[in-house]
Amino acid sequence: MTGLLDRIQDARAIGRWPIETGCVFDAIVHGEVPAHIVYSDDVVVAFLDHRPVFHGHTLVATRVHIETLSDLSHELLEPYFSAVQLVARAVERGLQADGTFVAINNKVSQSVPHLHAHVVPRRRKDGLRGFFWPRQKYRDEEHMSEIAGQIRAGF
Repeated sequence: MTGLLDRIQDARAIGRWPIETGCVFDAIVHGEVPAHIVYSDDVVVAFLDHRPVFHGHTLVATRVHIETLSDLSHELLEPYFSAVQLVARAVERGLQADGTFVAINNKVSQSVPHLHAHVVPRRRKDGLRGFFWPRQKYRDEEHMSEIAGQIRAGF
């Protein structure tokens, strides 16, 4: 299968891109751009990431165009995360992985503005160390309390 950008260009060239959002995940959901789909139900479509961290890296995207986790309705919250959990189990079992890393980027580092969870198969000593970014320390307890207060103010 060709690269994702090639598939998008091919779909546009033959007029198979009527999706108004212009979102590649919407086009995958509607079958207008081919993808290696591993799971599908009424709420999600799960397919292989075309640039995986490890082979089997799967994206679980909502069928309806929702940009961020904050935009996900309460009605879809449980079925969405149940599907993510189901896919994580299948990735682990099917690939005989030691576990999975599950993550959602929200705006920053979200390369496609469509809600999707990354399910990445993990193996002991696979080279990944914790998160993909360096950790920081708080200056002191007061700084930690200040940041916690700012977050509480956001509710």
